[in-house]
Amino acid sequence: MKAMKRLFLLLSCSGALLCGTDLAKVHAVYVMPMSQGMDQFLANRLAGQHVFQVVSDPKLADAVLTDRIGGALNASLDEIAPTAKPAADTKDPKDAKKDSASMSPPANPSLTSAFGRGKGTFFLVDAKSREVLWSTFQVAKSSAANQLDSTASDIVSRLIRDLKKK
Repeated sequence: MKAMKRLFLLLSCSGALLCGTDLAKVHAVYVMPMSQGMDQFLANRLAGQHVFQVVSDPKLADAVLTDRIGGALNASLDEIAPTAKPAADTKDPKDAKKDSASMSPPANPSLTSAFGRGKGTFFLVDAKSREVLWSTFQVAKSSAANQLDSTASDIVSRLIRDLKKK
């Protein structure tokens, strides 16, 4: 439990420090699917208050808003904006087969990642660089629609405040 509190403190402090110039570059945002439909409430508030242009095609987004980071998010971002792959080695093809046969299959990142299990943490992530540009922690008091909308309002208000700090 102490580790979770430390992680929360670290994320809270880093969220305040990370809202610099990179955040100002964001114009279009794709809101990733979230638990309890929070993505719909956030998209509504972001679009309604003209904070960012909310896009339904993630390939048009400068950044994504998500409630989890880690392997599953990286896999989604690779579909949206693939990162450059390193040049292939000039090894003998027989050695490559041996190397791949000896490797165990990769674990499912959504099952092994410790990130994303902290309910109430939201991240604005650059779609290309994968940098967390902004983060906040805001837990909904219940899963009722009016409470989720209120929480989304609080999150967007904090984002607007941080955008103005630049």
